[in-house]
Formats: sequence, C-alpha cells, structure tokens
Amino acid sequence: MKQPNSAFLRQSVFVFFLLLSCWIQPLLALSSSSSSSASRKTTTTTTRLPTPPRIKQTQNWKDAVDLSQQFLQNNKDDNKKTVAIIGGGLSGLACAKYLTDAGHIPIVYEARDVLGGKVSAWQDDDGDWIETGLHIFFGAYPNMMKLFEELNIEDRLQWKKHQMTFAMQDLPGQFTSFQFPPNVPAPFNMAAAILSNTEMLTLEEKIRMVPGLLPMLLEGQSFIDEQDELSVLEFMRKFGMPERINEEIFVAMGKALDFTDPDSEY
Repeated sequence: MKQPNSAFLRQSVFVFFLLLSCWIQPLLALSSSSSSSASRKTTTTTTRLPTPPRIKQTQNWKDAVDLSQQFLQNNKDDNKKTVAIIGGGLSGLACAKYLTDAGHIPIVYEARDVLGGKVSAWQDDDGDWIETGLHIFFGAYPNMMKLFEELNIEDRLQWKKHQMTFAMQDLPGQFTSFQFPPNVPAPFNMAAAILSNTEMLTLEEKIRMVPGLLPMLLEGQSFIDEQDELSVLEFMRKFGMPERINEEIFVAMGKALDFTDPDSEY
C-alpha cells in the first residue's frame, strides 16, 4: 500500500487543530449566551421558526421569481395546448401548476390513488399518518421555496435546527447529533459539526477524515467534480477514511436522503 505523504498529513493535522480552535470558542460562547438568555425567561413558548430572510435575497431566488413571471406573461389563448404528465409526484404536480400558469391544460396520470410520489402522505384505516420517504426541503432550493409561496402554503414548512441525529450502535437506545452552527456557510458549518461532536467520532477518526474533506474546503467544486465517477464508499476508501464512518454514518445518510447505499454509483 502506498504510504501517505508525511508533509500532507502534517498539514492536515495542522488544519484540523486550526479549525478546532476557531470553532470551539464560538460554540462555547453560543452555549453560554443561550444559557444566560434561558435563565432570564420564566416561560418558554414553542413557535414556528421564521423562514430565513436571506433565502429571498439570493440570486437563485431572484431567478426563480423571473421564471415564474415568464410563465404568466406567456399565457395566451391562441397557444393553448393539452399536455399529458406521467406521474403525480412533486415534479409532475409542479409541472402541472406552471403549465396552468402559462395557459395550457395539464392532465396528470398517476398509477397510485395518492399524489405526491416520494413526498406523499396519507391516513390509514386507524387514522395514523403514513409518510413516504424523507420530507426535507433545504434553504438552497429556491424554486421549491418560490412554489410554496405561490401556493400560499409557505407557513406549512417547519424550519428546524440544522443537525443530523444518529443512533449509536455501541449504545443501543442512545442518540448523538452533529449540530451545524447557524449563519456559517458550507462546507465550514460541516467542519464545525464534525469537530464539535465528541460522542460518535474519536479524535483519530476525525483526523483520518481530513485528507478527503480538506480538498473540498480548499478547491471547492472542481475537486468534487473530479470525484464524480466514484461512489461515496470508493471515495472514502481512496482517501483512507475509517470503515466505521461508512457503516454508522453514511449508510444511514444515503438511505435517508437518496434511498441508496454509499457503494452505489448513482
């Protein structure tokens, strides 16, 4: 096996501890501030977290607004068409909505007796709600956010704290979370989440993740594009990441987000 470059490892360890020193202090300050704030309050009220205002200030949001306006401006009776849409999932329903905005007549064909596809939900005979898959929409989805606004259902989206929670295999019944600090851009928020978790990953495992994660921080999208032919598992093995990271974290993430295993190429 080819030995890792010692200079690169020294640099990786240095960057790791630099990130550690940069993130622990703000996290402690945030914790202290939260504790002080909590001590001053006599009652606690659970309310819906507001939509992050920066979403509607991004260029992606502005582009989504322009596209929606184009559909409405192209609404002409002399160009009306009847359009068949195969599948009543999220894409099919959104397509039908915008075709209607443009003045066309959409017909949605769905094999099941419930609409929504991967995000469908229905009540069973006992009155319990059954959900299909994961219901998560990130702030980085401006077209989705704009669609919610146009349908006047934006208030139904429940914003949550940015964190990932995992069951710990060695401690049945116990859970641990990777908490992404607010107002910190990716991928630095991910680095903070990994470094601040002390229950699931050992210091050695965190250091062994550096060779694969550090280029993402330094090179960005160009490095990610170069790994496009690799599955997540192949990428991890290429950069020497621990197998336990795959078994306890990425298998759960892959199945939750994409219904696939980390060793899948798609």
